[in-house]
Amino acid sequence: MLFQFLTVYLLLINALGLLLMLVDKRRAQKKKWRIRESTLLLVAAIGGSVGSLLGMYIFRHKTKHPKFFLGVPALLAVQGALAWFLWNQL
Repeated sequence: MLFQFLTVYLLLINALGLLLMLVDKRRAQKKKWRIRESTLLLVAAIGGSVGSLLGMYIFRHKTKHPKFFLGVPALLAVQGALAWFLWNQL
C-alpha cells in the first residue's frame, strides 16, 4: 500500500515538475507572468527532481542558472541516496 502511494506520488510530482518547466518556458517566450523560481525548486525538492531536470533539458529552460543546473541534480542525488538507503532498510 505504501509502495503504491509513493509510486503514484512520484509519478505525479515529476509530471508536475516537467509541466511547470514547460509552462514557465512558454510564458518566458511570450513575456508573460512567470512561475517563481522558488516554486520550481520546491517541486524538485519534494520529489520532482527527475521531471524538473528532464524539463530543463527538453525545453532548454533554466539551464544557465546555477541554482538550477547545480541545484536540481544535487536534489536528485540526495533523493536517490535517500531512496537507496530506505530501500535497503526494508
